[in-house]
Amino acid sequence: MKIIHYAVVAVLVLVGVLYYLWMKPPSVNPMADRRAAEALALVQTHQAQGYPTILQAMTEHVRSMSERNRVARLGEWRVKQLEGDLYEIRIQLRDQGVTGQWFEREFIWHADLLLKKVNAASLPADGVTPKELDAEPAGSPAPRL
Repeated sequence: MKIIHYAVVAVLVLVGVLYYLWMKPPSVNPMADRRAAEALALVQTHQAQGYPTILQAMTEHVRSMSERNRVARLGEWRVKQLEGDLYEIRIQLRDQGVTGQWFEREFIWHADLLLKKVNAASLPADGVTPKELDAEPAGSPAPRL
């Protein structure tokens, strides 16, 4: 009788694990998909305003808040394929204000793996990501050949 009990428990655990693996969203673990990992690396290593990379800018903000005895929490990096070579990368940042109130911002970037290009897709991300200069400024004459 005891063996049957353990067998039933083992089968239920196995079914639960298989169900979780089958139903979990692909954004839970971007490292399982090589292209998603490449998109995440493209965003994290992209130049940020005032810092060498976006990842360094985000972690430096958390560190500087800690030095001022204020709390900031960086969420998990999430990656979702939009279509083809276009991926969306998200991260949430929670800051504790001076009055103890919490503020949450979601940073969203789009990474194009074909063009190796990163674009800010949210207002907070736009404040971290430097603007790309146009190849030819508007109103400038075309170069002579």
